[in-house]
Parts: sequence; structure tokens; C-alpha cells
Amino acid sequence: MTYTLLDTIDSPEDIRALEPKQLQQLVDELRAFIIDSVSSTGGHFAANLGTVELTVALHRVYNTPHDRLVWDVGHQAYAHKILTGRRRAMPTLRQKGGLSGFPRREESLYDTFGVGHSSTSISAALGMALAARHQHADRKVAAVIGDGALTAGMAYEALCHAGSIDADLLVILNDNDMSISPNVGAMSNYLTRLLSSPLYTNLRESSKDLLKRLPPVWEVAQRTREHLRGMLIPGTLFEEMGFHYFGPIDGHDVHLLTQTLENLRGLKGPRLLHIVTRKGKGYTPAEENPVAYHGVSRFDPERGIQPTSGGKPASPTYTQVFGRWLCDMAARDERLTAITPAMREGSGLVEFSEQYPDRYYDVAIAEQHAVTLAAGMACDGLKPVVAIYSTFLQRGYDQLIHDVALQNLPVLFAIDRAGVVGPDGATHAGSFDMSFMRCLPNMLIMAPSDENECRQMLYTGFIHEGPAAVRYPRGKGPGAIIEEEMRALPIGKAEIVRRGHEAALLCFGAPLAGARIAADALDTTLVNMRFVKPLDEDLILEMAASHRLLVTIEDNAIAGGAGSGVNELLARHGLQVEILNLGLPDRFLEHASREELLQEAGLDAESIRARVAARLADSGKIVQHRRVRQ
Repeated sequence: MTYTLLDTIDSPEDIRALEPKQLQQLVDELRAFIIDSVSSTGGHFAANLGTVELTVALHRVYNTPHDRLVWDVGHQAYAHKILTGRRRAMPTLRQKGGLSGFPRREESLYDTFGVGHSSTSISAALGMALAARHQHADRKVAAVIGDGALTAGMAYEALCHAGSIDADLLVILNDNDMSISPNVGAMSNYLTRLLSSPLYTNLRESSKDLLKRLPPVWEVAQRTREHLRGMLIPGTLFEEMGFHYFGPIDGHDVHLLTQTLENLRGLKGPRLLHIVTRKGKGYTPAEENPVAYHGVSRFDPERGIQPTSGGKPASPTYTQVFGRWLCDMAARDERLTAITPAMREGSGLVEFSEQYPDRYYDVAIAEQHAVTLAAGMACDGLKPVVAIYSTFLQRGYDQLIHDVALQNLPVLFAIDRAGVVGPDGATHAGSFDMSFMRCLPNMLIMAPSDENECRQMLYTGFIHEGPAAVRYPRGKGPGAIIEEEMRALPIGKAEIVRRGHEAALLCFGAPLAGARIAADALDTTLVNMRFVKPLDEDLILEMAASHRLLVTIEDNAIAGGAGSGVNELLARHGLQVEILNLGLPDRFLEHASREELLQEAGLDAESIRARVAARLADSGKIVQHRRVRQ
């Protein structure tokens, strides 16, 4: 397709130079470009198609980057990237060395705040609005947040604060979960234009001054106004928080959006504009199934996403292993409940939610609540399983400490996307869970090396009378045969995979497959550690006594991780053993494929072999040098 107008847009200044009648053409070309581009690279799709008109209108009205525009999560910011000088780089989206899938301050002046986790936009935008106030700067700030992100408590904390201090801030609520209701029609659009106009604002403020001089009349007017707004406009909650509410309006009418934003930009104080959009707008398959088209791999836009068929059945992912185990365990134990913070599909809970709807709880984007909800259930005899991504568990860390670990409650955490994740980048990497859980008393932490071990560890953690965690990576394992029978693993006991010479490789979890190749090549001992906490101390001490080099291997940050636990054990026993810790480096890894990230971190098979061989060679030279000196 030829993008006649879009190809002339290299910055928002070009949008502001367009004639009003050209805006719809820009919208149409931009939406077509997103379909063509994301179908070629993969990425977040449906939500981005829903914010095309809004993005054009925002950059048309606001003087970006001087005015600050903050996107929540970033699932809806591709149009923003395209219009702010990154159109030609879109073929590199989410690839190593290419564009991030989320707004990043390092990438563009127009990306005012780095995002990736939900519900941070209002807090960040409020901070920017207050900075402008302190600096006496003529600068406007707007935050765009989706209805899903508004389910998190952090968003309401920010709204309450902004309203209480009369901040000069516009919050745009992008409501893309509901269909366009009768309220979003000609009358609603007319009322919002009226309510946001300078004429109405001036009349409203002057009438307040007049009526306040007549207290009884003012009191009746206030009661009548709130009663009518509560009946007619779904904004009473925001008004009570101190915001002037406008909407809902059609978020796919670029001219209406532009006019409304121009009106609102001229107002002061906390304002909330409610727009209604449709996920997948302009691409029928995505409109009909926005969940399937939320995040996509490459696909043919003419055919849409095609189901895999034929050939040998694919081996299950770790997520699917968990989902299958959960249903099997629920059939055995009616005390089992499952909790997720808005990640039913991603965490493998679809089948469970359908089979056991009365035992399934989606708490929306509220990780803290999810953890403490599980703690409350465990207090009164239920056996809750919290299905959560590693990166999202970080948001419930205080509750993990105080509400679960401190009370030693039997809550099982099924931690998906542990270790390096891939194209979503640093915001979604599960790099730290071993480190932040290992320091907590009462925690049982397991890391499976294959699919069957994952199933057995989930069972082990479920029957454990205390908090337990099983952390597993994104995607598939090595293809192990999964046993239907569930059996408890002996707590804190590792498994010797092969015996060799000189070095012992102590591997925690998923890197075992690569470590096995390295161990075979070097003829070293290989141990599947299985448990991060408690460690198999006896076996580690045995390995230290019989090998001149110990190597710990984990897909977690080296700092404070499982290898650090081995180091602490050796130090506690006063053992002088050479040790090499392999894991994720002390920096945030950029977006790339999982395979590229493992290679970059030195955790692929060849890197492990090379690093162990090099250390053995160096230590051999040191030993030889000492013998010569003696």
C-alpha cells in the first residue's frame, strides 16, 4: 500500500501543519501501516489499532515533546512511535538492537516515561505536572490509561492525590472493553463538547460565585447537580475525587477528539476525558477476537492468525503443563482455588476457569490483592494457587513477605516467565525472583529442569504446609515425557545427572539442557539442583570435596541468586573451593529473542562449555605455578 500522507509525517509538527480535512486520511493510512508492520514483526496488535485516532488528535493538539504525554503500559503506543520519527525503524520492533515494544526514555524525547507494567501513567504524569508547577513552566501534561489498567489500586491512589491538590492534569480513560453504548452517540458527543467549551466553563464558575452568596439556593443547586450527574453521566466517582469529568465520547472520531482536546487543553485543574474505542479497530479478525490478537507473532494479514494443524502433536509449553496439572489437582482436592491478576490466558488458566468457575478468581490488575487474598484463603483451610508472571510478582512483594511468608501460610506460587523472556524486554524479564524470594524465611523454592519435573514440583509445593514457589520459563522445555502420576519430591534433595572429573556443574532449573551438553563435552559432573531453597547442602559439600571447581548455573540474576546461596554455604563451612557463578549479569538485558539473550548472558550450551573450560585452564595454571614455587 502507498502511504501518501503518512510518508510525509516525520514529527508531530507535520501533523499540526495539516488541514483538518486531511486528518481522516492520516488515520486511515496509519491504521493500515500498523496492520502491515506488526503482521510482519509480531507485537501488540489489537490495542494499538484502537488508539490511532486518539494518537493523531493528541499530537495535533498538544505541543509535544514540550507538553508531556504519558502512555500506560505501552500496548497502545505504536502509533505514537510511528508519528514521532520512528516509522522507518518499525521493521526492527522488539528485535535485538531495534525499537522497544514499549515507550522508553532512551529511545525518544517523545517517550516521556518508560513503561511496561500497568497503571503507572497517572502517578508519573502527576509528578510531571507538579514539576511544571514548581518550575512555573507553561507545560501541559496528559496521561492515557486503559480501562483494564484502571483496575489497579495505584491508579486510584494517583487520582485521589491529583484531585486533592488541584493538579493541572488531563487523564484520558481509553475504555476499550465495552461496546459503544447508546450514551456514546450524537447527544453525548454534543454534551461533552458543550461541557468542555470555554463558554460553559465560564458560566459554571461565575454561577458558583453568584449562588454561593445565597447559601440555601447553593445547597439545593449542588444536590440537584450531583443527583442529575449521577443519573445521566458515569463520572460521579471521578467528580468525587476532584476531577472534572467529560464523556464518554466516540474515540474513533478524530475531529471530535481534536475539538474536545483543544477545549480541555485550555482548561486548568484535574480533568478526565472518557473515550470509548474498539480493540482491533479496522481489522475484522482482531475486532472479533481481541484476546487472540492482543500479542501476535508474524502472520499473513490476508488470512489472519491460522491454527496449527497436522503433523506430530507439539510438546506442551511449561504454561500448558501448569494448566493441565491445575485441573488434575483440582479434581483430587476440592480445597484448591486458583487466583490470577488478569492473566488467565497467559498463565494457562482458561481450561480451569471453565471447569471450575466457582474456584477461579481473576482479581484484575491487582497483584498485591491477589497475594493477600490467597493468604486469607489459606488462613481458613483453602489451598490457593497464585498463577503469576515473575515480573508481576515483584509488585506484590510486600504482601509475599508480610502476609504469606511471615505467617507461614500454605500458598503455592506458580511463577511463569521466569528468567529471560525475550522481545518484551527488561520490563517483562523474570530475572530476580530467586534473589528476592531466597532471602525470605519459610519459603520453599523450586526450579524444574523439564516438563515432568515441573508437574511433580507443583504437586510437591501444593501439599507442602507452608509457602512454596515453582518458577519456570516461557515456552517449551526439552520435551520430557510427562507422568500422569503425581509424586512428592524429597524436599531439598538434588539429583546427580552424570559423574565426571575436575568440575561439578550445579544447575538450577531450565539451563540444565545446555549444561548437559557442556558437561558431556568436558566430562564434568552435572547436578540437577532442583531446590533453590533449601539447598542440598550435603551434596554440595561432597562436590566441593571431590572437585577442584564448582560451577553454579541459573537463569536468574547472579546477585543474590542460587549461586550466592552456594557461596554462602561454602563460606559458612570455611571451605576454600574455586567457584564460578554463571547467571544473568548485573544489568537490564534489552529486548531480543530468548535464544539471543541466553547467548548474551553466557547461558547457552557453547558459552557454558567455553567458560568452564577457560576457568579450568586458568585454575590449572595457578596450581602448576604453586607447585613450581614450592
